[in-house]
Amino acid sequence: MSGSVSREKLFEIVGQGLAGCCLSWQLGWKHKGFRAFDDGLPWASSRVAGGLVNPVTGRNFEPSWRIAEFLPESIRFFERVEAELGRKFWHPLPVLRLVGEKDWSKVASKLEQEKVAIWVDRVDESLDDWRAGVWLQGGGRLDVKGFCDATAERFRGQDPDGEVGESVNCGGATDLIAGKLGEHRCAKGEILTIRWSGKGDRIVVGGGGWLVPLGGGLFKAGSTYEWDQLDGGPTLAGRIRVEEMLERLGVQDFEVVAHEAGVRPIVRRSKPLIGRTPAGEVVFNGLGSKGSLYAPGAARRLAEWLTEGKEIDETLDVGKWLAGKA
Repeated sequence: MSGSVSREKLFEIVGQGLAGCCLSWQLGWKHKGFRAFDDGLPWASSRVAGGLVNPVTGRNFEPSWRIAEFLPESIRFFERVEAELGRKFWHPLPVLRLVGEKDWSKVASKLEQEKVAIWVDRVDESLDDWRAGVWLQGGGRLDVKGFCDATAERFRGQDPDGEVGESVNCGGATDLIAGKLGEHRCAKGEILTIRWSGKGDRIVVGGGGWLVPLGGGLFKAGSTYEWDQLDGGPTLAGRIRVEEMLERLGVQDFEVVAHEAGVRPIVRRSKPLIGRTPAGEVVFNGLGSKGSLYAPGAARRLAEWLTEGKEIDETLDVGKWLAGKA
């Protein structure tokens, strides 16, 4: 980054998961001084996330919230970071959504809707064991851990002189479980990294699970949802459930390389929240399972509010959310 760092009061970023790392870049590009801290919890979702971006999701086969706005910005953001660091983090990939007979009528009814059709490349009705496969464009995988580690390294040792003027808490699930944003919907997810000889040129979603290629014959597979036991530890029961997902996806003869668990920071269906709480704390949280999609755009909006006083979109404003107005 070129240019001198402003000698204004510093920002403090507490948490260097996906939220805190994206905010670090957005403030850095504005030449604002900041200090960043992280507690290094191994079960933080950014350490284990598959980084999946799937344009049309769920049993209702609906586009992700405001994806047409956030996805292009997210891709531009990661491409800019890649150019500065000389590393690859964002990997565009088609998404193959497998649909069974039970869900086909609902999915088929959505295919001609404009908001869905723009993401559909083609439909394949000749697949074994599935009613159809819908090929979606615009998907991909973010190497979340690689991005967060590289960001921490990029800004490591940055300790500019000056007084901290504003602290931004990016504490993820830890803060939500502690009740800092009221009622939460955090969910533990268990993920397997496997070695398999199958095709690594697409993301596969179906049967309650997903399979994301990492390259070199490695894949991430998941993921479970556990709403009560939020300790972050992998379990035998979780591994069995993910292996059952793999079986439904037709994945056989694989080797388990790693078994990890993380806790998703969810407040309201993976929609981020930024800004100041009624208690006066500035936060960036609630990315849920869609941080790769929303973190860059939400971080930019937060940085503009912090540095320029630009009003936060009310649908993202944590203060209005907590007041029941968003």
